[in-house]
Amino acid sequence: MKTLKNNLIRMGVALAVMGLTAVTSTAQTYPIKALKLVVPYAAGGSTDQLARAIAEPLGRALGQPVVVENKPGGNTIIGADAVAKSTPDGYTLFMGSSASLAVNPLLYSKLPYDPSADFAGVSMLAASPLVMVVPASLPVTNVKEFVDLAKRRPDALNFASVGNGNPLHLAGELFKVATGIEMTHVPYNGSAPALTALLGNQVQVMFDVVLTSNPHIQSGKLRALALTGTERLALLPNVPTIAGSGYPGYEAGIWFAMVVPKATPAAIVARLNAEVTKILAQPDMKARFDGLALELIPGPSEEVAKYAQREQARWGRLIRDKGIRLEL
Repeated sequence: MKTLKNNLIRMGVALAVMGLTAVTSTAQTYPIKALKLVVPYAAGGSTDQLARAIAEPLGRALGQPVVVENKPGGNTIIGADAVAKSTPDGYTLFMGSSASLAVNPLLYSKLPYDPSADFAGVSMLAASPLVMVVPASLPVTNVKEFVDLAKRRPDALNFASVGNGNPLHLAGELFKVATGIEMTHVPYNGSAPALTALLGNQVQVMFDVVLTSNPHIQSGKLRALALTGTERLALLPNVPTIAGSGYPGYEAGIWFAMVVPKATPAAIVARLNAEVTKILAQPDMKARFDGLALELIPGPSEEVAKYAQREQARWGRLIRDKGIRLEL
């Protein structure tokens, strides 16, 4: 019996050594083929632009191409689920966001993936505030005037978003709570129809991604009342924050992180983190994304999960209080 026990112990040690050797060998030779970076949105948006800006230099650093694959749909669920179920070998990467990594678990009772159980963080990438925009024809020039108008005309103002439960929707709901006003939420199937409705004065306000609204702000068709972040932007230097407009503590926005399937070897995750961190530290990257109102925020891989947890704590109460629930 003792001999059998000793043999089993030796076998276990041998298997552990073999496993460690295999992981080390994999990390040393990685990568030996092209990588895929899945973006859960259509091509052309800020997420897609960020992904493509990182993919090219990451491919050069790794010695293999990094191909961006757009998998839009289902409020990021289609792309996230595909990556969560992919082989954890470091060849499938995911452009996670506030929606896919933090908010979706709060909205859906039956989500096909679990961000905390199915993903390992590679690096935080970028964050951006939203911009509160109104049609130029609306007779308000700042947040106070907008709030006064809403109080004079309760239930007469509508705000647009790109879908129920989206960060743009939540920013509007948070604004209602912070200011004590009422507005009716009107969800649209994407940014283009929402902006079209706003430009046509079918809705009166939108908390939008700066990238998509800025051309209309610069043309004078939309008026930027405030930013949802804690600081002003160089891109819109004359636009104050909502917090600085009389509502301290108000903060909303979007953020992005790179993640991989959970069981991806730690050595590969560390390699990806190191390369992404170096890429985001390049001065030309900062200059490029300043123009998109994106602040680059690389950091340790562990920070992704911590960031998502903080965001869930921040939005969970609002989602529960407003009864926002979605079904697949």
